Amino acid sequence: MAGIEKKNVTKSKIVNYIINHKATSKVELSKDLNISMPTVLSNVKELLAGGIVIETGEYESTGGRKAKKISINPAYRYAVGIRITAKHIGFVLVNMKYEIEKYERIRLEFSTNTSYYSKIREELEAFLKDVENRERILGIGISIPGIVNLENRMLVKSHALQLENYSLNFLEQVFSLPVYFENDANAAMRAEDLNRYKNALYLSLNNTLGGAFCIDGKLILGENQKAGEFGHIILVPGGKQCYCGKRGCADVYCAASALTDDTSQTLEQFMQQLEERKESAQQVWQEYLEYLAVLISNLRMAYDMDIILGGEVGGYLSDYMIPLEEKVMKYNGFDHDARYLKICSYKREASAVGVAKYFLQEFIKDI
Repeated sequence: MAGIEKKNVTKSKIVNYIINHKATSKVELSKDLNISMPTVLSNVKELLAGGIVIETGEYESTGGRKAKKISINPAYRYAVGIRITAKHIGFVLVNMKYEIEKYERIRLEFSTNTSYYSKIREELEAFLKDVENRERILGIGISIPGIVNLENRMLVKSHALQLENYSLNFLEQVFSLPVYFENDANAAMRAEDLNRYKNALYLSLNNTLGGAFCIDGKLILGENQKAGEFGHIILVPGGKQCYCGKRGCADVYCAASALTDDTSQTLEQFMQQLEERKESAQQVWQEYLEYLAVLISNLRMAYDMDIILGGEVGGYLSDYMIPLEEKVMKYNGFDHDARYLKICSYKREASAVGVAKYFLQEFIKDI
């Protein structure tokens, strides 16, 4: 490896470590990354001078000089994430610490008309109107429910949007910044810390059910970009009709829409009724958890890795993990507990966060 390339790799490794820790020190960097102290010192000095990292205080003294706390400068760069669904658009502004600086969700029914693209541009401009240092925004990531061919800027198939072999160039040309497209579930998986979850599966419990998984910290897309389509595993043979045309798909029983479609209410309203212990909501919820437990058990047997529960429903599940784990264990005789079940890091617009992180991670590679 050439000297300058090796230096960039080392610097990127240091930056990634700092991002994933609230604060750190030069000693910790040297020890945890197995990098010599002189190398750490020279790299941190450059990062401080460039404003990429900042000193945020001091650690308690252990007898000598107090070590400086080092953190990433969140305002150094930003990226925008947009989540497109059949009925809504979600916007996020993500900083260098992978924090959501700003979030907004609006109702906007998907359309292939040019007026739809113009509306997205207008709404994005309104979303960013009070953002200072707009020149620090690296790009716009767009998550889409469907199979995306990034090389050809093509949406190969989307049941949710009722599209097939649809060019994404029209959407890309609306924006003045670089644009990156990704499947929504893959983007949600990317939102997680893949250093922490080297091998993990992400279950995206939105109005449609999606999924993704990574091995050795890398997303597995499959030969035809279809890996992780857990929503269309047959859960109940001959069961309810799925929007894909089949019957009994997991999507019909485990997507967020399974909780709301029959009552025409929002998920937030349903969860409020559940919190108020309304009998009708409790009955629907128990049935939902039962089907979800079957799906989780099947996925655990197939993949034998951590399962991250995400999407809109995943954001609420932290308060209901004990009853869910009890149901999962009823179907799984191979594990002694359900500690492999994890709650997602981002409870809102995880797909938008993940696709925005793409630009920040690419930027870090070239630091």
